[in-house]
Amino acid sequence: MRIVPTELPGVLIVEPEVHRDGRGFFLETFHEAKYRGGGMAGPFVQDNQSRSLKGTLRGLHLQLRRPQGKLVRVIAGEVFDVAVDVRRGSPTFGRWAGVTLSADDFRQCYVPPGFAHGFCVLSDSADVEYKCTELYDRDSEIAIAWDDPRLAVRWPVTAPILSDRDRAARPLEAFLDRLPAFTTTEL
Repeated sequence: MRIVPTELPGVLIVEPEVHRDGRGFFLETFHEAKYRGGGMAGPFVQDNQSRSLKGTLRGLHLQLRRPQGKLVRVIAGEVFDVAVDVRRGSPTFGRWAGVTLSADDFRQCYVPPGFAHGFCVLSDSADVEYKCTELYDRDSEIAIAWDDPRLAVRWPVTAPILSDRDRAARPLEAFLDRLPAFTTTEL
């Protein structure tokens, strides 16, 4: 397994070792000690899976009271996955990192607590699985506008398919007084 840092400290790309032969392939998709040693603190307490059609954009989401770290992987199709640093006082506040994840490359993206997360489907459809470090808490979840000009995420779509909640999402500016605070222990 190889762990590749992104331009945002804490947001990591995992490139697992894939063993292929005439029968197919085998890989470890999670190994607690290895992932913890690579900077992905757990414990992971909930696994989620979604299926979305081409052009669907889910995000940008985060939970305020129970911030979730997420370990994201694609098991069918391909997505453009995005993490945005929304921790007040962070040296990288408002910056984003994006990576293409696919079922063919087996890469994963770790999005730490305090970051908003979203993805856009590039293939005809995509199945995305992600492990979470906190349970889902709908009452503390916020949705930041995918097209917020302050963030300037370079999504691969201009007119995505959105949920009603994501269509009504507000810009980052609307949440500034409620966002998680950056701490020096996160350096």
